[in-house]
Amino acid sequence: MKKTTSSFYDILGISSASICLIHCLIFPILTILPLGISHNPIIDLVFASIGLFAILKITKKTNLLVSSILIVSMCLIWISILTDIFLEIHLDLIYFGGIGMITGHLINYKFHRKQKH
Repeated sequence: MKKTTSSFYDILGISSASICLIHCLIFPILTILPLGISHNPIIDLVFASIGLFAILKITKKTNLLVSSILIVSMCLIWISILTDIFLEIHLDLIYFGGIGMITGHLINYKFHRKQKH
């Protein structure tokens, strides 16, 4: 039962990180178009909160490599978001954090699937 739960959190983390990364890559293009869309770091904060929830559930049950990747990636994301909110400076750390989150969750998902067989 725990493997299914951990697998669910990995899928949640992969999905959230992928949507966040797509949002971060495509949104700047949308702001160029005259659609009246402006950047809102609260959206980034929502994605980061979902990711943080998934990480807290996963890091208790995974190995050191995956935990390290996920924690460092989440720190990069939070630093970028908080810098954007409080200092209004956009850092590219969020892209590296998103890629790290996807990588960490994929490694953990494959690790659990390998153990299941």
